[in-house]
Amino acid sequence: MDRVSESAAVRRHRVGGERRDGAGAPPLAEREPLAPVPVAGAAGEGARTRKRGAAGSGLSEARAALGLALYLLALRALVQLSLQQLVLRGAASAFDARRARDYLEHITSIGPRTTGSPENEILTVRYLLEQIKLIEIQSNSLHRVLVDVQRPTGSFSINFLGGFTSYYDNITNVVVKLEPAAGGAQHAVLANCHFDSVPNSPGASDDAVSCAVMLEVLRVLSTSSEALQQAVIFLFNGAEENVLQASHGFITQHPWTTSIRAFINLEAAGVGGKELVFQTGPENPWLVQAYVSAAKHPFASVVAQEVFQSGIIPSDTDFRIYRDFGNIPGIDLAFIENGYIYHTKYDTSDRILTDSIQRAGDNILSVLKYLATSDILASSSKYQHGNMVFFDVLGLFVIAYPSRVGSIINCMVVMAVILYLGNKLLQPKHKTANYIKDFFCGLGITLIGWFMSLVTVLIIAVFISLIGQSLSWYNHFYVSVCLYGTAAVAKIIFIHSLAKRFYYVNASDQYLGEVFFDISLFVHCGFLIALTYQGLCSAFISAIWVAFPLLTKLCVHKDFKQHGAQGKFVAIYLLGMFIPYTYALYLIWAVFEMFTPILGRSGSEIPPDVVLASILAGCTMVLSSYFINFIYLVKGTKKTLITLTVVCTVTFLLVCCGTFFPYSSNLASPKPKRVFLQHMTRTFHGLDGDIVKQDSGIWINGFDYTGMSHITPHIPEINDTIRAHCEENAPLCGFPWYLPVHFLIRKNWYLPAPEVSPRDPPQFRILSREKTSWDSVKLTFEATGPSHMSFYIRTHKGSTLSQWSLGNGTPVTSKGGDYFVFYSHGLQAPAWRFWIEVQVLEEQPEGMVTVAIAAHYFSGVNKRSSQVDALKEKFPDWTFPSAWVCTYNLFVF
Repeated sequence: MDRVSESAAVRRHRVGGERRDGAGAPPLAEREPLAPVPVAGAAGEGARTRKRGAAGSGLSEARAALGLALYLLALRALVQLSLQQLVLRGAASAFDARRARDYLEHITSIGPRTTGSPENEILTVRYLLEQIKLIEIQSNSLHRVLVDVQRPTGSFSINFLGGFTSYYDNITNVVVKLEPAAGGAQHAVLANCHFDSVPNSPGASDDAVSCAVMLEVLRVLSTSSEALQQAVIFLFNGAEENVLQASHGFITQHPWTTSIRAFINLEAAGVGGKELVFQTGPENPWLVQAYVSAAKHPFASVVAQEVFQSGIIPSDTDFRIYRDFGNIPGIDLAFIENGYIYHTKYDTSDRILTDSIQRAGDNILSVLKYLATSDILASSSKYQHGNMVFFDVLGLFVIAYPSRVGSIINCMVVMAVILYLGNKLLQPKHKTANYIKDFFCGLGITLIGWFMSLVTVLIIAVFISLIGQSLSWYNHFYVSVCLYGTAAVAKIIFIHSLAKRFYYVNASDQYLGEVFFDISLFVHCGFLIALTYQGLCSAFISAIWVAFPLLTKLCVHKDFKQHGAQGKFVAIYLLGMFIPYTYALYLIWAVFEMFTPILGRSGSEIPPDVVLASILAGCTMVLSSYFINFIYLVKGTKKTLITLTVVCTVTFLLVCCGTFFPYSSNLASPKPKRVFLQHMTRTFHGLDGDIVKQDSGIWINGFDYTGMSHITPHIPEINDTIRAHCEENAPLCGFPWYLPVHFLIRKNWYLPAPEVSPRDPPQFRILSREKTSWDSVKLTFEATGPSHMSFYIRTHKGSTLSQWSLGNGTPVTSKGGDYFVFYSHGLQAPAWRFWIEVQVLEEQPEGMVTVAIAAHYFSGVNKRSSQVDALKEKFPDWTFPSAWVCTYNLFVF
């Protein structure tokens, strides 16, 4: 038997032991040391030896760790550079960001613009009409500018925040139509923004800047000497923050909508920065192609689209309304940077860079012009079907192709992996036995390492949450990396170091490097297969993480086989990983830019540290996947593990001591804690109409997991002794929820205060009670009050709500089984009349239904009270307390 065949047949011991190559063989201790014996265990692609090489072989641990860290930091710097606003000013006839900034500053100078307030319905509308009139006067004779002020009334149900129904009356839309002067146009593209804001915020980024951009785009297009083939409709809607009411009123009622073939919606989830295309379609791939062809500064990702449409982000836009009620395809764009001050008093015009306005204007103008000067809208019906894979490359350009082509590419990549691994596995058994065993054992070790990494960071996150130190990273993001990132990396290295020392004790470094590269390739290929099978367009990421490493491996294979892990191999290997790792870091930046601020307003029930730790663990798994083989190529990992452990431990102790405060009042970069204060009076009526209970107080809601723990030291009266208690027999626990977010915020505080007395108190009465021929009871109500009211319904045992006069007639329940109706009106509106029909299956002594109505005063003199003003003054400057007055009345029928 030759030496190689003998080695392939011999079974080695994992930890010491005797070599079984003959009954008469002397013990290992008595024999001369053996030189490393090669084994063609991987189809000849890396020698598997009985012993490790000499002590001087292998990569230096310090150099490898430092090199990989510097490599990732360099890629991160490249990503950061790509995010800079490098925009050149255009010609005089192009988009002028300075003029758009003037529009923006005029709109935000009006102040908060809630629907129904004079600021929104009169002052802002007047300013918009004045500017549109000036644009019309300056327009080229090739174009015709038509203006309409719409004040719709309507109702609809929406599956958002658990589901609820919306009713609006006399809200405001300012609509402008730019069309060819000669004969008009049969087709149009819609551009949408909203000029209203949430209460107590100037709403510069959300969404005054978009309206300013649209005004300037309207000016440029109307003065252009190039004739339009299609019309462009600009909708300045005045009730988006009322959960998309104005867009519904427009798309379902305005006569111009019949010609609309596509839309562009301008939104915000942050303040400034680049505007991300995060939704397109549905289907209609030509629209993505139009953006790809026309946008000057592209920033788009189908990954963002699939994440947003999954529902994990608690937000929605007018895109949903145009898609669901108008059956129109579109593009949804949003500013996503600096979401910490989104919907706060800090959302001011000075925080939005002029370059940010310029790039948004350049993109919107170029896309609208492309659509309006071509015949693509007229022929769009021919290209309705199919989804697109699309993503930008560091903001330089967009790659887009049909999803069916993506599926073909993915299958080809999978086949390449099958051929690569099959070439190793389909060898004679004596050559592959060890490789197959080591491969699947290594796969198990890799999965165990990832699992233990996740478990470790979750244990830390849960402990941090239990001791009251959540969100320590909110104002210092590096804390999360030093705490959870280092723990995740250390655990992965530790698991593999144990495997290297005790399981793969007699296998060569070079051989193990091969095996664990193949394992990482196999895992990513598995993800690629799963995502492709699910029909997700974001499977292209896995394709990148399979194709480029495989090509790299084929390129370095010969050099690695001959010389091992030397400098040339490392350089080529890292160069080959440039594209997948750069794009991964690009996506990771977007994930944290979006989700980190959201975790500061995601309610009291979701532990933000658990979520962030899980995300960081996932990112660590991805980024470490093709670096795991370096653990087996270096001489040791002791110094790296000690460094990571020290960093993690020190950070952990500092966090436990409360060193890192979550919030900041730094005017350059504020990160405030959000608190809602509602000074209210509640009145509960019994079945006979008499008042059975009445109380008044300031209802306090914190929008993050820390509750009032950081507030109590500054305002001692807000403590756990005044925690609000749920009224079990009342809908939504008997509190005046503005939106049905009761399932997200279960920790509330109720500070006793004097009764509120608004000058225009709400009125609610029952107009009629009729028994129908089908044995149900129809109750008709009338309500008058401020611009915003919430109506709640809970049916009693033996009764069901069968229909009502709202939405499409079918009642929609919210989470928890109650019914929630969101009502708003413009400056003036008649009394709100509606009816509900209750099917009584079994009469109960406590009645058949409980209803309640809350009136919210967001503007004018009724908004404030001396008590809530005094309480606001006590809040520290790192908070954003949003306060208003409201009333709550409950009735039983």
